[in-house]
Amino acid sequence: MPDNLDAALNPKSIAVVGASDNPHKVGGRPILFMKNYGYQGKVYPINPARAQVQGHKAYPDLADLPEVPDMAIVALAGEGTVQAVEQCAGMGVKVAVILASGYGETGSAGKGVQDAMLARARSAGMRIVGPNSQGLANFGNGAIANFSTIFNDLPNIPGPAAIVSQSGALSQLIYGLLRKRGVGLRHCHATGNEADITVAELAVVVAQDPAVKLLLLYLETVNDPHKLAEAAAIARARDLPVVVLKSGRTPSGQRAASSHTGSMATEDRVVDAFLLHHGLWRAADPDDLVNAAELYLKGWRPRGRRLVAVSNSGATCVMAADMAEEFKLPLTVPAEATRAQLAASLPGFATTTNPIDITGALLSDSSLFGKILQTVGRDAGADLFFVGIPVAGTGYDVEAFARDAADFIAHTGKPLALSVPQAEVAAPFVKLGVPVFGSDRQALRALDQLAAHTALMRRSREPAVAAPVHFDPAAGGKAFLNEADSLALLASNGIAVAPSRLCRSAAEARQALRELGAPVAVKACSSEVPHKSEFGLVALNLAGEAEVAAAFDAQWRQLGQMKVAREGILVAAMVKGQRELALGARVDARFGPVVMVGDGGKYVEALKDFVLLIPPFDADEMIAALAGLHIAPLLHGVRGEPALDLAAVAAIAMRLGEIMQAGRGRIASIDLNPVMVKAKGQGAVVADALIELIQV
Repeated sequence: MPDNLDAALNPKSIAVVGASDNPHKVGGRPILFMKNYGYQGKVYPINPARAQVQGHKAYPDLADLPEVPDMAIVALAGEGTVQAVEQCAGMGVKVAVILASGYGETGSAGKGVQDAMLARARSAGMRIVGPNSQGLANFGNGAIANFSTIFNDLPNIPGPAAIVSQSGALSQLIYGLLRKRGVGLRHCHATGNEADITVAELAVVVAQDPAVKLLLLYLETVNDPHKLAEAAAIARARDLPVVVLKSGRTPSGQRAASSHTGSMATEDRVVDAFLLHHGLWRAADPDDLVNAAELYLKGWRPRGRRLVAVSNSGATCVMAADMAEEFKLPLTVPAEATRAQLAASLPGFATTTNPIDITGALLSDSSLFGKILQTVGRDAGADLFFVGIPVAGTGYDVEAFARDAADFIAHTGKPLALSVPQAEVAAPFVKLGVPVFGSDRQALRALDQLAAHTALMRRSREPAVAAPVHFDPAAGGKAFLNEADSLALLASNGIAVAPSRLCRSAAEARQALRELGAPVAVKACSSEVPHKSEFGLVALNLAGEAEVAAAFDAQWRQLGQMKVAREGILVAAMVKGQRELALGARVDARFGPVVMVGDGGKYVEALKDFVLLIPPFDADEMIAALAGLHIAPLLHGVRGEPALDLAAVAAIAMRLGEIMQAGRGRIASIDLNPVMVKAKGQGAVVADALIELIQV
């Protein structure tokens, strides 16, 4: 394991600088926890005032140790931390965990001290966790370099979940939520200021631990997306679900004024696209982060999203149907044999359709619960199972219900989520390991997440063989290519563009009209005027030679008055389509190329109806993403209109991604708006294009 990260999670020896005999102080907690959680390595307390600390021989200084420890926990403040880091680096400590705050999070002065510590550590090859970190906790080997109170107040039990968090407080909140659900932890790490070691780096290591079955991440920033992508690839290879809570939903604003794509592809939307691309599920809040934990940990990976809902309440059945539609979980139609078996088991007034209402008959016949579960469990058309028990108790054989549910899980291997709001009714189910939720919505949301995330993790990522990219804009230091050059670059790479002619005189414009046929658009071309409409440099639907010539003369004069480069006037055929879409791409400073597809026209930025994807992606992935648009129903044809040629849209989007990857470091953004999309099978044509270049 490179970069001393093995020593961060599996140290053979640990020094505690600033060790305290008081187990409830920052310098005392790690020593107590290592004892409580069975750490078998050597613990070296550093405290010049004591001969012993919590039963361990104490040493006055790091220099007095009998060996160089793998790890040093620095539980000092101010200058003491700086001196300890200096000493650790000098003697060859592999990892220093800095618990103190008051550094990069406080402003420029603190950041300067933090940077100086990091520089010294790097010069010696030492890694740093923190500063301002709550520390690391590997419960698998008892190496608890962490001072969190919750490990004492809510002791861990051995378990398969792992938390890696930038925030110490959030790591403990997530830990508490899991523990209250009976889920044990294998890892719980907090990186703090991330002067050096990041969440993504630790995630790479934790994802390789075969005992980890669920990985939860909390991120405030994504400083090293390549490492996060590496962790995601490791996780997918071993079918390890990774759920991410990312805060800080603020736009980066990079080139926001230069292009539609730049203004809309904000950092948070790019994060969404990045996580989706790598099979990582994004949670909305801490509760959402852990909501499906028990389902993941059962090892369930459903084949599809078809749902069966069962309840002893008609109202719950109706509400379950409503929520199933909301979550896009199709209620499966039971097979004829299944319906016959249900009819044989249920009273005549019960429903055998889906949702299945057992009715109040459950009170008098407890065996109905198990019979119904067994019957629907055998139906090949069912992937997910929801059971709502809004009320039970005295008179109901809840213990039998719990055994029946556990038996269903053991024999079918299919996902089952119960909604049981009464704690006393839920207890027998929980005791037998049946996933129980406090509300119908939580249960159905968890099933939705499990099914969607499973499909995401199993999506094929075989890279398509891309056609060679032709890229030689000869920009000569310009910030933008003019429209003619932008369209030419696209056309050379196989993207259909509107036929056009670049004219230098009114006579050439007249000739262009005769060659292209009416109507045409007349548009000024200047690399110094990327947005032409606001300056009156676009004229549409011109049909006569006289008006084309007049438009040429007017635009040529306008360019002259603006004192910008007059690179020509473009006369282009007016291409018709069934709908205008907008496509684009830009280079994100952290995540690299990003492709955008959305509703087009002049309101593209106001309506913000678009999706983002990280290349490379395939046509199916692109078309599936379009289902997230508000205009999605229109794409497939309404009121007698034919469906749009989404395959053509996907082909353009994929090619944009390939161009951006090939032109990385040279192309900043590409805007195609409008793209005239025709009926299915008839293609799509770019009517307007703008390519922004990276200045070097």
